[in-house]
Amino acid sequence: MRMVDLIVKKRDGHELTDEEIRFWINGYVKGEIPDYQSSAMQMAILFRGMSHREVSTLTDCMEHSGEVLDLSMLRGIKVDKHSTGGVGDKTTLVLGPMVAACGATIAKLSGRGLGHTGGTLDKLESIPGLSIAISGQRFVDQVNNIGIAVAGQTASLVPADKKMYALRDVTGTVESIPLIAASVMSKKLASGSDAILLDVTVGEGAFMKNMDDARELANIMVQIGNRLGRDTRAVLSDMSEPLGLAVGNSLEVKEAIDALHGHGPKDLMELCFTAGAIMLVQAKCAKTKEEARKKLEEVIANGEAFNKFVQMVEAQGGDVSYILHPEKFEVSKNAIEIRAEEDAYIKAIDALEIGESSMRLGGGRATLEDVIDMSAGIVLAKKVGDFVKKGDLLCTVYTNKDKAAYLPVLEDIKHAYVFSKEHVEHVTVIKETIEM
Repeated sequence: MRMVDLIVKKRDGHELTDEEIRFWINGYVKGEIPDYQSSAMQMAILFRGMSHREVSTLTDCMEHSGEVLDLSMLRGIKVDKHSTGGVGDKTTLVLGPMVAACGATIAKLSGRGLGHTGGTLDKLESIPGLSIAISGQRFVDQVNNIGIAVAGQTASLVPADKKMYALRDVTGTVESIPLIAASVMSKKLASGSDAILLDVTVGEGAFMKNMDDARELANIMVQIGNRLGRDTRAVLSDMSEPLGLAVGNSLEVKEAIDALHGHGPKDLMELCFTAGAIMLVQAKCAKTKEEARKKLEEVIANGEAFNKFVQMVEAQGGDVSYILHPEKFEVSKNAIEIRAEEDAYIKAIDALEIGESSMRLGGGRATLEDVIDMSAGIVLAKKVGDFVKKGDLLCTVYTNKDKAAYLPVLEDIKHAYVFSKEHVEHVTVIKETIEM
């Protein structure tokens, strides 16, 4: 079997056999197949696509290219949630404690942010002392003791994905839906959970810009998971405007704390209640989504969800005084208000522009080596559909950069807003759910 023959076969629109896919992935991980041939295969897949069988086999090969976590020593059904990324997406910080407080088992491995999308690990590390480097017996013990742990992925997990993603990033194949699906699902399956809830974001701030692509990606991933023996379901959520109000690491942690006290933005809370209800059904902690939602509302109202977050922070070495007193978080030396210049409805807030602006203010990283300013970011005061009068606060910009650096960013943030004299409806955050 020769790699060049497989590239030509896929280039010409034919399906690869399971054996051929295994030959490619195993050979590439071992260094027997060079980068340029793997790049050519990924470009052929971008143009020609893959069948559901091909994507399932590709996912399975990638999953088993390195360590596969065995979580059988954990009590109960392990349920995980994955978002395809967005702006202001602090969902895990709220949803995880809510679901764990209802009795589900959350053993989650998360990633870092890159570009305009924020990473859960970066947000958690804005809490002084908190460590995401927990593995082995300590990880197991924490989940068994309090029901939840959120840690960083180990280097030995899915090495095929690390190599392939590095190529996709520099060869223009990031947008391939089969490759995105295999990348996401191989990591989720290797992480050892029994059930997976996927939050597939759609809109300007997401990888999937339209509903058709988002729906296709969600369906493929759900079918992969179920085909490989995991209860996998999905929600499609809006990312045309930032989720919630806060964008930036410690700013989002403070918003998550508000949400766990029951004072979160409406869109963030609706996403958490909808996704959480599905997760509780998957974990067999509720028979119906209606029953599950009531349980989630109860743990928010009685403080158990917030207490679960405190327990997780403490278990991972974080200073819980910052969670109990969020005013302790460092505030950027510059806080600049942007105000409305006319009476109008807000028609759009470009999530991509807001996310990239937050990164340029210091709140994100353009490369994995960049150092993040945990206090930097943007806090919205209004959302799409809100009516503003001239002089009303639109958002507050936080940065430690000097004036010469942040002034151009302020102009870009202003351009992220589109106004209308006509009435504009508020955005519906949940677009669809996929449960097979």
